[in-house]
Amino acid sequence: MMARGDKKRSAEADTKGAQDAEWVPEDDAVIGRALRRSAKVAAVLLLLVGVSWWLLRRGEDAAPEQTMEAAAPEVVTAEATAPEVTFRDITAAAGIDFVHYNGAYGDKLLPESMGGGVAVLDYDNDGDMDLLFVNSADWPHAEASEETPTMALYANDGGAIFSDVTAQAGLDLSFYGMGVAVADYDADGWTDVFLTAVGKNHLLRNVAGRFEDVTQAAGVGGGDEEWSSSAAFFDHDNDGDLDLFVANYVRWSKDIDFRLDYRLAGVGRAYGPPQNYQGTFCYLYRNDGDGSFEDVSAEAGVQIANPATGDPMAKALGVLPIDIDEDGWIDLLVANDTVRNFLFHNQGGGRFEESSELFGMAYDRNGLATGAMGIDVAHYRNDQNIGFLIGNFANEMSSLYVSQDDRRIFVDEAIGEGIGAPSRRMLSFGVLFFDYDLDGRLDLLQSNGHLEEEINTVDPSQQYRQPAQLFWNGGLEHGFVPIEPGTSGDLEQAIVGRGSTYADLDADGDLDVVLTQVAGPPLVLLNEQALGHHWLRLELRAQGTNHQALGAQVHLLADGVSQRRHVMLSRSYQSQVEPVLTFGLGTADGVDSLQVVWPDGRRESFTIAGVDRQLVIEQGGGETLP
Repeated sequence: MMARGDKKRSAEADTKGAQDAEWVPEDDAVIGRALRRSAKVAAVLLLLVGVSWWLLRRGEDAAPEQTMEAAAPEVVTAEATAPEVTFRDITAAAGIDFVHYNGAYGDKLLPESMGGGVAVLDYDNDGDMDLLFVNSADWPHAEASEETPTMALYANDGGAIFSDVTAQAGLDLSFYGMGVAVADYDADGWTDVFLTAVGKNHLLRNVAGRFEDVTQAAGVGGGDEEWSSSAAFFDHDNDGDLDLFVANYVRWSKDIDFRLDYRLAGVGRAYGPPQNYQGTFCYLYRNDGDGSFEDVSAEAGVQIANPATGDPMAKALGVLPIDIDEDGWIDLLVANDTVRNFLFHNQGGGRFEESSELFGMAYDRNGLATGAMGIDVAHYRNDQNIGFLIGNFANEMSSLYVSQDDRRIFVDEAIGEGIGAPSRRMLSFGVLFFDYDLDGRLDLLQSNGHLEEEINTVDPSQQYRQPAQLFWNGGLEHGFVPIEPGTSGDLEQAIVGRGSTYADLDADGDLDVVLTQVAGPPLVLLNEQALGHHWLRLELRAQGTNHQALGAQVHLLADGVSQRRHVMLSRSYQSQVEPVLTFGLGTADGVDSLQVVWPDGRRESFTIAGVDRQLVIEQGGGETLP
């Protein structure tokens, strides 16, 4: 049996592969420009006319073949040229010697293929960004390794030189870890850590730089038989403190895995797809403000059952909290693997309504559920519209759901924006929007890698190790432009990519990148752009218990360019980004205006004097806006 799919999925993959063989990346550029030149309506009308004509003619004899020529919209703009920016691998030189361990011993157990996440956090409050890598462990039924695998925490000296502080910080813990979420959930001024796992999850309270396991007292361990993936801290009920959402994947065990017994023809046992595994229910924990949480999943409406069977539906791998319709309540977008995505629309009063189909974010452009992995969101066009990027399985394009001047109507515009064909062959996990060249437009990055080491023997178009993909944002006229091989440095290394994050690790103003991989070392990549662009980095401090301002929105105007950012740490795949917001300013040497919408809904305007620096923005320190 083919890996990662039953016969139906295999047939779909073959069809998409055939389509892909006739598609080249340049097609996306042409289509994208045409779409951006108001040809959308004309194309739809022509399609409807053609379909109607075909339906009417189905019962008639075939007419003589005719050739019709159609003029494409004239393209009058020059091709976009991405700037030259390279990324340099500093992993070993920076002192990072972590190697992910997945416990694989030959039985091909599905969790071994899913990798671990990474988080950027200032665990010791010294002002620079440290790195936490999630590790897995030996299987209890297998022979133990010589050295016990543990999580790994590296302290940054401020210049991207790291030291291993895992043991002294109390993070030398060993269990089958998956993802990570970080935030100061108890509002004591120290960033805490939540680790997801196959089995019990773990909440680790930061006590002045040393972590203590408070899982049992907090009540957030979850079930012994669950498999949790991504997680996010956010304030779901607007009471000021941070609640916790945990995405659960499939109902899995070694026995179930062996009963399904997926195989690659001519190879043997394989990592199977999730289709034949039962789904799960996700967790939502309400912070009670005393160090404990209450499981409110059922009453909050985040436990979605299959209407036909009544079984749990979620097969969740990515989660992103954001106020999608700007009504003052944080919503949740959940990326599900092979079943429809979830959009938990916050109704207020602690209640959510699953509205993915209503908003147009449940399926891909063909109306199919995808193998959805990681997720991110951005105002990448620098206007009022917002786009959600989801990385999908091989032979499935990444999805880019964009609002249509209405925050309740979204359309998948991956092809028109230039990422459709280039992303089709890749198996994408971690996805990120970030402005790598500081020109004021958010670019995007996809971390790629397959599940099967021997995939190339059965599918010559696929490789186990795959390079990451960087797309430069060329603006409204050009969309996203794939960066050509040979121009981005060590970012092009082929890896078994999974989690990803960004941060200014060396304090030079631009964003560096960290990618994790299965059963291998991470890539810590230093951004070596030298374009002379200006920048501004902002750390927000809100009043009340949510002092990290999770859920705040910042609107910056500089030289006529409007940029928006959301303060939310849970992004990508099983990972967390830094809490500081980075605004590229291009050639602008000043900021015209800066407005902040704080988590409690209050608005303030701040005067910014000077650029190319990092500032702390405190609530109550600006001019109050209506």
